[in-house]
Amino acid sequence: MVTGTERIGASLRRRVRRTREFVDDTEPAALATVSVVLLALVAAFAGFLLVSSLTVLPFAVFLLATGYGWIRHQELIARALTLAMTVSTLLILGLIIVFIFVEAVPVFRYESATVFGVTVPGLRMFVGTRWDAVSDPVRYSMVPMIHGTVMVTVIATAVAAPLGVSAALFLSEIAPETVREVVKPGVEILAGIPSIVYGFIGFTVLSPWASDQFDLTGQGTYLFVGIVVGLMALPTVVSVAEDALSSVPESMKSGSLAMGTTDWQTMTSITLPAAFSGVSAAVLLGVGRAIGETMAATVMLRGVPRLTEPLMNVFYGQETLTSLIARNYGEADGLQMDALFAAGVILFVTVLFISIGSQYIEWRMRRKLGGEV
Repeated sequence: MVTGTERIGASLRRRVRRTREFVDDTEPAALATVSVVLLALVAAFAGFLLVSSLTVLPFAVFLLATGYGWIRHQELIARALTLAMTVSTLLILGLIIVFIFVEAVPVFRYESATVFGVTVPGLRMFVGTRWDAVSDPVRYSMVPMIHGTVMVTVIATAVAAPLGVSAALFLSEIAPETVREVVKPGVEILAGIPSIVYGFIGFTVLSPWASDQFDLTGQGTYLFVGIVVGLMALPTVVSVAEDALSSVPESMKSGSLAMGTTDWQTMTSITLPAAFSGVSAAVLLGVGRAIGETMAATVMLRGVPRLTEPLMNVFYGQETLTSLIARNYGEADGLQMDALFAAGVILFVTVLFISIGSQYIEWRMRRKLGGEV
């Protein structure tokens, strides 16, 4: 029996063999052109990182060599360009990640604490609740902002997930074709509305109404910020989930109906499980937008970096990680700026774990649908 590793090895060997055959059949002039293109691109990228005024020279060479190669050796240049763009994308993302982590190092060192004789970097940022960039000594606890981010995300997910999946199921399986052709483009258009528009509506309409109805001091509640963010994420969840549900083969649904099941039983036992990976990806995209939402939280929350009392009080809203960064980056410097980068690190790690979790869920569902033990 051929294992997965053996299949991957055979595929890689075939790719290497085809690449070698392609290179052997390529003219030396074409290889020289590709070399000039790649070297010029690397030199231009290095000059950009070094903020050199000479960056324009290798970039001009790159454009000229690419134009010449596209005319004379189009296939080889196309391969080289796609490879270069892929590597550049990964390299840029890697540099961004490294930059964020390096900039956050000083505040992690400053907020270190010793536990049982072991120094833990940044421990005070997660055990204390005080954010004070003015007093001496300054303190940069992330606990209030993490609490606010979790509150907004949970409420937004509770709004976007059930409504989005239900609407996607209706559009994919129940709605007539004419309704689907009208509603689906409308939902996709709603996904393009800027977040500041939602935030402005929440600030001018929902927040004053909540203050009057619930007798609140000031504006800004996690409840209504979460509702607004959930409505913002709803079009994304509907669109992606509907695409996943529509991609389920019609033969699977017809076979289920032929066995005597109802339409609802087919949707819940066949369509949803088969499209579970896509639906979960849609929900996680909505969660990711809720975690990373900036403008709505910034304009609707109070901007006070402290915990609500009691902790589960959704009728007050203080600060989230994203609104903290948006509110303070213009005037922050020194350790305070490093603390904002630390908030970015927390957001990055959170989204990373969500992505890993989605991949694990997809893997488990594929095993289940495939009948593997």
